Amino acid sequence: MAVRRSADTGRGGTGGVRMIDVGGKRSTRREATASARVVIGADALRRLQAGRIPKGDVLTVARVAGIAAAKRTADLLPLCHPLPISMVEVDAVPEPPEAVAILARVRVQARTGVEMEALTAAAVAALTVYDMCKSVSRAAEITHVRLESKSGGRSGNLVAKR
Repeated sequence: MAVRRSADTGRGGTGGVRMIDVGGKRSTRREATASARVVIGADALRRLQAGRIPKGDVLTVARVAGIAAAKRTADLLPLCHPLPISMVEVDAVPEPPEAVAILARVRVQARTGVEMEALTAAAVAALTVYDMCKSVSRAAEITHVRLESKSGGRSGNLVAKR
């Protein structure tokens, strides 16, 4: 059966949506680091540091949520390849006077990179901090979700400029 090209996209009716074929690429070690920041306010940060957030240990839950999210990235983002992730680290640390800083690092030996996995880990860890602190911080805000660095693969290394 022949696929007709769509008049509006010229892409065979797919709307330009496709998962990239990485089958011809060679497998290399790849790593990516992403960060996020959650501004929760000075009072909420003091409560967090004192262990007085009603939902529990915010930083531990955020780290675990970030790790779980990295492993589920292909389920969340429809055009991401499922990857055999070999390592995920997520740090969530108080950043006085009013924020929590998140740093996620993901490593894989594969044919495509792990930037989206690192970004997903950082974003979900930030969402977890927000969720757990929202009862004590009505003005919480997630900011600066960004790729910090990536290495490996054909396009080489990248370190974000500050």
